[in-house]
Amino acid sequence: MTEHRSTDTAGAGSPAPAVSSVPPPVEHPAAAPPGADVVTPEARLELDRIRRRWAELPLDHAEARMPVLRRLLDDLTPRSVPDLGPAVVVDQLAVLVWDAYAQGRGDGIPALLTGARRALG
Repeated sequence: MTEHRSTDTAGAGSPAPAVSSVPPPVEHPAAAPPGADVVTPEARLELDRIRRRWAELPLDHAEARMPVLRRLLDDLTPRSVPDLGPAVVVDQLAVLVWDAYAQGRGDGIPALLTGARRALG
């Protein structure tokens, strides 16, 4: 019987530093390179806070607070946004915020997000 010896060193040594997959925000969204994060740091912070708060809510509380985020979605776009339920509403919000900034319509969004977050309780 032969003994199999591996020279695999996976896992050995120091871990590589984590690198964000999100590029840094750009000053002028119209001049943003493809894939750039055009959302301001203030709006990104509020989106993250909303996402964390939403994830903490029990389903019945989230369903009861859906009108808060549905109004915000309506404020962010002139189009009709389908109601896909509480499981994806925060993702819809993030997309519409990004779209608004990319189209140069980001004025006032951090305040709208802050108001919505506070209304979630």
